[in-house]
Parts: sequence; C-alpha cells; structure tokens
Amino acid sequence: MKNQNPKIILGLFSIIVGILISTQMKLKVESIAPITLKSLQTTKDEITFLNNEIYEMEKIIEQKEEELQTIMDIHKGEENIVDILQDDLEVNMTSSGRTALEGPGIKITMYDNMSSEIIGLDINDDVIHDVDILNILNDLKIAGAEAISINDQRVVATSEIICGGPIIRINGKSIGTPFFIKAIGDPKLLMASVNAPGTYGDILRSVYQIGFEPELQESIRIPAYKGNFNYTYAKPVGEGE
Repeated sequence: MKNQNPKIILGLFSIIVGILISTQMKLKVESIAPITLKSLQTTKDEITFLNNEIYEMEKIIEQKEEELQTIMDIHKGEENIVDILQDDLEVNMTSSGRTALEGPGIKITMYDNMSSEIIGLDINDDVIHDVDILNILNDLKIAGAEAISINDQRVVATSEIICGGPIIRINGKSIGTPFFIKAIGDPKLLMASVNAPGTYGDILRSVYQIGFEPELQESIRIPAYKGNFNYTYAKPVGEGE
C-alpha cells in the first residue's frame, strides 16, 4: 500500500475536532434575554407591591398579637373580661345619650315676644319656631357642647325638632314655651356662641325681641335619652368589609 499523505490526514483530523468543539459550545450557551428599561421598571413595581403586602401583613400580625396578648392577660387573671365589656358598655351608653351627665355649661331660657307690638313684618316673627331652636343647637354644638337637652328631653342624633303651632315636638313629646335649653361644655365658649354680637341668639333678642336669656352654670344635669333607636335600612358593616 502506498503511504497516505500525512497532511491530508492531519487536515481531516483538525476539521473533525473543530466540529466537535463547536457543537459542544452551542450546547452550553444559555439564552440570555436583553435587559430593558421596561423590564427594570416592571421588576421594580413587583418589588414595591410585595413590600406593600409585607407591610400590611405585618400590621395585621401586630394587631392580632395585641388581641392575643389581651386574651392571654385575661386568662392569667390580670384583667377581667367582665370589666372590659363593662368599660365598652359605659362608653357606648354615654356616646348614644343613654347616660345622664353632669358638668359645667350654660342654661338658655327662650320665650315668645311678650310685647303687644308686632316687631317683625309678620306676627310669626314674634314667636319661636323650630328653625330658631335648631340654629341655637347648631351654634352650641359648634362651640363644643358635649350634651344638650330641651325641657329635659335629651338631644341625640335622631331627635326631631318640629313646629306644631304654639309648641314644638322633640323625641315625640310636645313642649311649649318657655323653652329651657341646657348644654354641658366650656361655659365661656358656649356663652360666646349664642350671646356674642351678631350671633343668632343675639339677633333673636335684639332684632325680634324674642326672650333669650343665657346664663352660666357651674353644674348642669342633663337626663338620659329614654327613646329607642330603630334601624330599618341601616345595617352594621362586618370587620374587613
């Protein structure tokens, strides 16, 4: 046999080795997606969302831990569940007007114009109307009145003030003049809200000659609301809704 040309054999060997190396390199090359500003922003938004979720979860965990600690304290005898419920009941009773209250404030006596001379354009201007009572009540509330009554009828959120000729109706009760409005709060602020020049009370007295006599009181007792709270359409909203 004739000897084969070593150059040809070496060339073929080099080609085969090159093919094998290139094949291995292609198999090991990973596909790397290009990084864009949009992808960075998307990732940032996802991180922010997750951080917010973590924060909300931490708040819930903290709240539940406090509730758990309260239950554990009760179990250990450090607090009595009856005492806690009693405290909540007292707060709710006071807020709803179910509890008689006592404190400093003012007492206002209101009565119709007793003069035979008609002061306003109409005789109706010389008598007290529901709007007059409502305006005085509103001024007292703005001044920080914590409890109000009219002729010993406690004024609550559902109290109606309605004219009925010479009388007004409140809490379903008919009352006539004179009207005695009592309010507990800072006596000076309450007095200024109805007695200062330009206030509604001052206009009733000075312009329409309506009897309007506010006086400071060191101690006023306001009775509890005796009616019922009936809800036909409103319903409590559950926790988390």
